[in-house]
Amino acid sequence: MSTSAKNVKFANDSMWVELTDGRTIGVPLAWFPRLLNASEDQLKNYTFSPNGIHWDSLDEDISVSGLLAGRGDQTKQGKVAA
Repeated sequence: MSTSAKNVKFANDSMWVELTDGRTIGVPLAWFPRLLNASEDQLKNYTFSPNGIHWDSLDEDISVSGLLAGRGDQTKQGKVAA
């Protein structure tokens, strides 16, 4: 059985994702720095894909499987020169 996201809400530095199988997952926005630093309007501007949630203006994609596995942002940050 596969499940997908059907609703997203934000409250108190958390993201709540309602799934098609009836579960709701809550994760801290700190897991996703792009979302943590986004405006309210940017957070509301998402679309669903078969595998997750996409924010075009933020260049952010979050998979349902990643949320279920407890994974946050998987973007590799380059080293910063001093």
